[in-house]
Amino acid sequence: MARTTRRRFLTSAGAAAAAPAASSAPQAQRRYTRTTFAPTGAPRRLSENLWLFEDTCNVYVIRDGSSAVLIDFGSGKILDHLPGLGISKVNWILHTHHHRDQCQGDWKAVERRIPIAVPAHEAHLFADAENFWRNRRVFHLYYVRNDFNTITENIPVARKLEDYTTFRWNRTEFFILPAPGHTLGSIALLATIDGSLAAFTGDLIYAPGKILNLYDTQINYGGAEGVDHGIYSLARLRERKPSLLCPSHGEPMRDPEPAISETIRRLSAYYRFQVGEPSETFRPFPVSRHLIAHHLTNASFYAIISSSGKAMFVDYGSASNMHFSTFERATAATDRIRFVEHNIEELKRTYGLKSIDVAIPSHMHDDHINGFPHLMRNYGTQIWCYENMVDVFQNPRGYNLGCILGEPIKISRTFRHGERFRWEEFEFEITHSPGHTEYQMAMYVTIDGKRVAFTGDAFFENPRRDGTLRHNLIFRNHVENDSHLKSIRNLIEHEPEIICPGHGRPYAVDRATLLATEKKLTRQQQFFFDLLPEGETNFGLDPSWVSIYPYQIVLRAGESRRIEVRVQNYRAAPMKLEIALVAPAEWKIVPDVLRFEAPAGGKAARTLTLSVPRNWEAPGPRFAIAADVVSDGRYLGQITEAIVELAG
Repeated sequence: MARTTRRRFLTSAGAAAAAPAASSAPQAQRRYTRTTFAPTGAPRRLSENLWLFEDTCNVYVIRDGSSAVLIDFGSGKILDHLPGLGISKVNWILHTHHHRDQCQGDWKAVERRIPIAVPAHEAHLFADAENFWRNRRVFHLYYVRNDFNTITENIPVARKLEDYTTFRWNRTEFFILPAPGHTLGSIALLATIDGSLAAFTGDLIYAPGKILNLYDTQINYGGAEGVDHGIYSLARLRERKPSLLCPSHGEPMRDPEPAISETIRRLSAYYRFQVGEPSETFRPFPVSRHLIAHHLTNASFYAIISSSGKAMFVDYGSASNMHFSTFERATAATDRIRFVEHNIEELKRTYGLKSIDVAIPSHMHDDHINGFPHLMRNYGTQIWCYENMVDVFQNPRGYNLGCILGEPIKISRTFRHGERFRWEEFEFEITHSPGHTEYQMAMYVTIDGKRVAFTGDAFFENPRRDGTLRHNLIFRNHVENDSHLKSIRNLIEHEPEIICPGHGRPYAVDRATLLATEKKLTRQQQFFFDLLPEGETNFGLDPSWVSIYPYQIVLRAGESRRIEVRVQNYRAAPMKLEIALVAPAEWKIVPDVLRFEAPAGGKAARTLTLSVPRNWEAPGPRFAIAADVVSDGRYLGQITEAIVELAG
């Protein structure tokens, strides 16, 4: 066997991590020794075409003629028993989660070219497991999540099982239900087998009222995060009304409803003892007849429900702070944060919602728009937004901004500053509302006789009780010295009675509070002027006044790609620029130096073409390039960068 160099390994690992769907998996290298340990026993028949084999986990065999799908794999010993079940071919292995007891024998499947499908949000813990171990912190350990139960070697992934989609195999359809709890990326697979709806639940439940262990439910030091997630997941599973529960450990349960309910009851009692109220208990409240507020979700979201039953959502992020904080931390560098549906059934039952017609983001941050793609896919919802958010949503790889959602969102309609529009019986006005981020708006409307402003994360009630509103300042979000002043002056002009903020409950506001806040923000602007170099204030607030677009560049060997270098000139005079890209020496870059002028107080952009040799070997699956900058004859150095990902 040829020696695997670090460069060669990283290239192959990156290709594996980004592998597209395929009908068969590639051959893996056997670099680990294999033990001779094996489970005893034989498969047990649960119904005409469903068997259970007790291995390091329960392995379920679903037969269709002489072919089968396996749910989890354990040590792989099940392969020896399949001929006795009349099965000559395994079409797929579907994993419920990434722990070793589910997949430690996957190398046998790889050798037989059996394709493996895994939960989308744990794919990197299969395909890129060795890189995970290279980077997993052990010292100073406060993130105690049991991803330590990850497989020791890479397993090629033929398909990712995406939440809320359907995996079709012959005549059987498996619905993929998010089931975080035992692990953050766990799924349950629901399919009609021999006329009954079976739920393959991984380790979400062990027995009525029981889970397999508690240590897997702890994510952060002293936490009980997985318990909260497990309660939520079990409640969503119960709504599906399965006839049979097939857990990864423990006996199948043929009376699921009381088994699930008792487990929810016990987990909820434990969570209240340790922490407080679980996310499953959070409920919205009516601000007025047509305005429903959801302030206990991670980011507050609002449903404006018309007399016809159509709804406009303002923001729609994660189900709770717990959901967002754990999923955000667990998200792989190239993935998007996980989303679990919430509150929609409650809006239907209690508040008369019939359809979700449109969703509008207050701003571009992921905690406020995490559910937008789900709304589009499952409810036919259109997304409308302020005009400067469009490219951030549709091309999220383009920018290095705080809190970008790693999934494109198609925009159906845009608004300009000051634009008015009608939706159902309501009249709205949109204004640009920078400060927390440049990509933020405020929306004004009268609902049930009250003037309401939806302001995102611009302003909040102030815990200091000093007569002003609290504001947010995040430089990576793009802030200019007068950004917050623009926003507060818009509020002063429109004089809302109620502010619906991006976090927390709606609150009443008066003109005196708005004017006091304007005064405070004028003082903030003066701090900027006092602290930063004369005439250079906005350069000291904006870390991306020179940027490469797109910021995340996806390339293949043998490919050419056009990129832009963009400049925001905050000076009162034109700026002469010379910019050269610092990239791998084997690449061809045309032109080698950009020379152009950015107008006073304006923007400019120029294009470069990158050409990658066909047989080029990358230094890794993901690496950085930089831009070297000379401004008005002064050498500034490599003041901006971009990330390059090598596609398989």
